Amino acid sequence: MSSTAVRPTSRPLNLRVCLGVPAVAAIILVLLELTSLDMDLAKLFYDPVAGDFIGRHSYFLENILHDRAKQVVIAFSVFAVIGFIGSFFIEKLKPFKREMGCLVLSLALATSFVTPVKVVTSVQCPWSLEQFGGHETYSELLSPRPHTDKPGRCWPGGHAATGFTLFALFFVLRDRRPKLARKAFIFAFALGTVFSVSRMMQGAHFFSHNVWTAIFCWLICLGSYYYILYRPASKVEQLTKTGPATA
Repeated sequence: MSSTAVRPTSRPLNLRVCLGVPAVAAIILVLLELTSLDMDLAKLFYDPVAGDFIGRHSYFLENILHDRAKQVVIAFSVFAVIGFIGSFFIEKLKPFKREMGCLVLSLALATSFVTPVKVVTSVQCPWSLEQFGGHETYSELLSPRPHTDKPGRCWPGGHAATGFTLFALFFVLRDRRPKLARKAFIFAFALGTVFSVSRMMQGAHFFSHNVWTAIFCWLICLGSYYYILYRPASKVEQLTKTGPATA
């Protein structure tokens, strides 16, 4: 059976919500640059007596929740690539070729965009700032960067992207397994949030850095789904489902 024959019709996609919520969140983040929220939240995780962030040298946060967790997601991505390649040759996987391709593309884009953007924006990490025992000067996201010999590499949040990139699972599953897709969304959001908070505790990122990451990952995964998998019902299919009386 060909992949086209078993490809399901997509459930309606409300782009006003899918695009509107991230847009509103982005506007709020820009406005928050006028406040001290980022700095205030960072101070909650900073111990002025020790002169460091409370999680800076935590074995669990660094070795388990950062290094090992990232390796697990990387391993998942490798299996996704293997599955996609296998979908060209293995009969049972062929009907899911487009889904596997969408998953691989989403995972790749949602993680690979981070490093180039970090280089371009040169935003400093909290642990590098004078307010937290470092030597660098704080600057808002949209303001010019103070001169320094060590440009920052902290916006957006890389580790947060490791979790939020799994939004891809939600989109890949939404047409075939909607209930499982909702669980995948909750899992991705929860994992990204845990990764975000853990890095905030270490002084690696401000709150807004991670929210921006979630927005970017969502939009990337949404775009991949829309152009690769989204297949809205045709007018004929809609009439068949609703019947002529309700058309």
